[in-house]
Amino acid sequence: MMRALFSAISGMRNHMSYMDVVGNNIANVNTIAYKSSRVTFQDILGQTIRGGSSPQNGRGGTNPAQIGLGMNLGGIDTIMSQGSLQSTGKLTDFAVQGDGFFIVSDGQRSYYTRDGAFDIGVDGGLVNPNTGLRVLGWAADNSGVVNTDTPMTPLEIPFGTRISAQASTLMNLAGNLDAGAATGGLVNTTLTAYDTLGNAHSVAVTYTKNAAANTWDVSVSHDDDGDPSTAAVAATPAPAQITFDPLTGAILTPANGLINIPLTGTAYASPLTFDLNMASFTQFAGQSQINLSSQDGFPAGALVSFAVGNSGEIAGIYSNGSNRIIGQLGLATFVNPGGLQRAGQNNWQPTANSGDPILGTPNTNGRGTVSTGTLETSNVDLAQQFTNVIIAQRGFQSSSRVITASDQMLQDLVNIIR
Repeated sequence: MMRALFSAISGMRNHMSYMDVVGNNIANVNTIAYKSSRVTFQDILGQTIRGGSSPQNGRGGTNPAQIGLGMNLGGIDTIMSQGSLQSTGKLTDFAVQGDGFFIVSDGQRSYYTRDGAFDIGVDGGLVNPNTGLRVLGWAADNSGVVNTDTPMTPLEIPFGTRISAQASTLMNLAGNLDAGAATGGLVNTTLTAYDTLGNAHSVAVTYTKNAAANTWDVSVSHDDDGDPSTAAVAATPAPAQITFDPLTGAILTPANGLINIPLTGTAYASPLTFDLNMASFTQFAGQSQINLSSQDGFPAGALVSFAVGNSGEIAGIYSNGSNRIIGQLGLATFVNPGGLQRAGQNNWQPTANSGDPILGTPNTNGRGTVSTGTLETSNVDLAQQFTNVIIAQRGFQSSSRVITASDQMLQDLVNIIR
């Protein structure tokens, strides 16, 4: 009879723990990137009344007879399933779609989190504004190259920092020259080239249909003295020529599509030389059209915004219209993420059973991708949790009824002697 009391007490105690876990799940239904917990029970070793026996002397075997001694809390597991993504529209809100954790640090130790509600600190650092923990990754060098073999450092997005001017060295053009144009027909386009100080210079390029078949002359003129009242002068060498394949319409010469243009004069901080890349040119019948697809020159500018790709690369957007990689977000994965230990404030710590963090960039080696302007919501299933509330309540209530019944039976046993 006493065994029933102790068994019922263990049931009440552990169903209270069950309710604690369920209550915590429900309380965190709106916590960013919260991962719900699940309780599992196991029975306690039973008391053996009779052992099992094997068949012998014409009799069959007998099964063991045991009386259970109650139940125990088997474990509290963390369900690491993906939460749904909610759009926030805030540029510094990040979410991981797939496996992986952001790495944040207080300068002494690192923590791991799925909570991507970050912001830009007063010092330009990318931080969690609720905890002050800094987001780790890799910084790019001055040319925009990221070396992920170096240790991670706190990421910075220093608004207002300036980027130096860069002289134009290559202009990539694309377009079509009319194959039916008459000899002497002209096609004009105007380009903007930048010198070493970022000064903009207007360069006029003229394509003239040559009498030779499938051949065009290319001439360049520019303002060499910076005085708009004076006439533009021709750049040397001019004119150059380009020819096209009469069958495919693709450019034949120059073979690489490059024509070198040297510009000199008092208007330039230093002599300016750049290549016109016309490898994408075609010659088909139809209207002539020429576009500048890209160039590598730009004036000085300041960082005014940034964008993060799904692979975690952070591109700085400057006031001069240029973009440059300024950093790379890092993600950590674990062999057994269910073995991580909660550290509070939506952070996790590794344990002996989680394994060491495996660091890398998003969208590589099984790591998830990064979404910007979104946050991951809790993966708590409210319908399941309210069902668990009923299960925990009924389990507790049933165990309490066993105690009541056992007490009544003991009372009846005591009353026998009256």
